[in-house]
Amino acid sequence: MKAIVETGVKQLEIQELPTPVIEKDEVLMKVRANGLCTNDIRDYLGDTVYSFPRVGGHEFSGEVVEIGSEVNPEHFQVGDHVVKYIIPACGECHYCKIGRENLCVEVASSPTFQKPDGISGFFGMAQYIAVKSRDLYKYPKDVPFTHSAFTEPLACVVNSVERAKILFGQDVVVIGGGVMGLMHVMLAKLQGARVIVSEPNEERRVLAEKLGADVTFDPTQGDAVAFVKEQTEGRGADVVFNTTAIPVIAQQAMDFTATGGQTFVFSSLHPNDPVPTNMGAIHSYEKVITGTVSPTIRTFYRSVQLIAKGLVDITALLDKTFDYQDAVDAFEYALRPETLKTIITFD
Repeated sequence: MKAIVETGVKQLEIQELPTPVIEKDEVLMKVRANGLCTNDIRDYLGDTVYSFPRVGGHEFSGEVVEIGSEVNPEHFQVGDHVVKYIIPACGECHYCKIGRENLCVEVASSPTFQKPDGISGFFGMAQYIAVKSRDLYKYPKDVPFTHSAFTEPLACVVNSVERAKILFGQDVVVIGGGVMGLMHVMLAKLQGARVIVSEPNEERRVLAEKLGADVTFDPTQGDAVAFVKEQTEGRGADVVFNTTAIPVIAQQAMDFTATGGQTFVFSSLHPNDPVPTNMGAIHSYEKVITGTVSPTIRTFYRSVQLIAKGLVDITALLDKTFDYQDAVDAFEYALRPETLKTIITFD
């Protein structure tokens, strides 16, 4: 099979690798589409602690082409359109046992990230992948592969929004109008919130409004904190989702947050510099600051339902597709700050 192999900094090679041989409880999945994530771009730039060579890609979708002898044919058959839950959780640690597989203590040291004697990675940028049937989720065949490839990133947002326990009529601020920020807009609206988006790019503000944002503003023009308080009767937002990687914006997110409100650090800070925090305000005003990361099994399934049933339409977030043979062009395109989701396809 063909695979896009990262061999070093900004070094991609189309290599011929052995097609996986499935075990009895696995299916062979033909990858049809894979979205490029910020972490894929960081790997490409060498800004990573993961081992090379590497076959990245964790936002992928495809179809079943072979089924192991112990896979229940009532659940999966050749030709089914599927996605994979990609967290390599051990299933045995404390966090796996309490349903927080995304926090599994074994993930960071797994071969997905560290494999000095071989190829690391999620393998969404290979033509075929062997998948345990327990990790598979089925899609209706009328859902395009380019859409079902959004399952994992949307699942991250489902995890984020569900943890906020948004109430009808609450004020929510989303910082950042990129793909993840815009999906926060859509899900917060489904939860019945009034959504305010902080985004300096005018085109993204317009898109945020089309996707449901009630108010958008450019935080570089004037006093952003004062603007948010003006929009919220002087209180600030009940819930703030920071989807940007800039440390100074994390501090602003806390300032946007109302007394008794919640600040969610959704994106990984990059660089991960310390952020000054008013601990007195956290104490006196009962502000909550927390992080959200990858999806659990449950939130991944919710993401499948949202896309499969048309409850969330991610069409507007799909920027451009590239054939796998044009992988370098795809990565270089995704590097541009103004782009939305770039997808690599395998036919």
